Amino acid sequence: MIIILGPTAVGKSKLALELAKRINGEIISADSMQVYRGMDIGTAKPTKEEEQSLPHHLINIRNPDEEWTVSDFVEQTNQLEKEIASRKKTPLIVGGTGLYLWSLLEGYSFPVAPVNKELRQRLEKEPLTTLYRQLTKIDPDAANRIHPNDRKRIIRGLEVYELTGKPMSELQKKRDNPSHLSASNPHLILGLNLPRPELYERINQRVGQMIVKGLIEEVKGLLAKGYAKTLPSFQALGYKEVVEYLDGKGNKEDLLVELKKRTRHFARRQLTWFKRFKEVKWLEPTIDITSILDYINNI
Repeated sequence: MIIILGPTAVGKSKLALELAKRINGEIISADSMQVYRGMDIGTAKPTKEEEQSLPHHLINIRNPDEEWTVSDFVEQTNQLEKEIASRKKTPLIVGGTGLYLWSLLEGYSFPVAPVNKELRQRLEKEPLTTLYRQLTKIDPDAANRIHPNDRKRIIRGLEVYELTGKPMSELQKKRDNPSHLSASNPHLILGLNLPRPELYERINQRVGQMIVKGLIEEVKGLLAKGYAKTLPSFQALGYKEVVEYLDGKGNKEDLLVELKKRTRHFARRQLTWFKRFKEVKWLEPTIDITSILDYINNI
């Protein structure tokens, strides 16, 4: 099993596709947003041609108004890994959602508290700063791991506490009999990164291309289908900014500037997450594929 991680726009998908073709692999997306149908441009999904060239998993499996959690990811990825291995193929887990990859590797169990719609609706009405302050008081460990703007996960932390009487971080302990990847399966973690100026230039180009490809029109189309702009999926990077633009906040140039800035900040947060991973073989995306294959074959 091979895991490919790195910040946004660094070239993970390109490497994964090329590597999977060389080693008879199948790709599992570890991107928390690529699961949503119709949210294609803003999540930089593989093209239809790329998807047809070899199997991709955990892409386009939820509607934007359906829930997708880290526990869903871990459960389905563990199952997919077994299925892919049974076909004598190599699973390649590719993405930049640090929490997903960390939870997969470390084998965290998850709160089983059911979703409470009334409680969730009440919490949704509260200001985000108030919610985060509440979470910090009842579960500082969880609050330290959750970005202050991540309304969905903040509300889930508060919800779990109200329903179980225990902090979510307390419930997210390692399993007594771990079945996680680091214990059960040999794996290799490849990390892609670039010097900061080069990474930022790639990010700026990526954002510009997304606008040209029709990100604004994509968001308009989703809203026209009846999806509410308050959905958690619309709080994702790119979609949140376009919604703000459509609501009259600034012009298109302002949108570009803001989205580039927020994406650069997002990349920095991703890199901070990846510092937790101790066994990463860090590479530059310009490395020749044969060098990677030689490295894989010699470990």
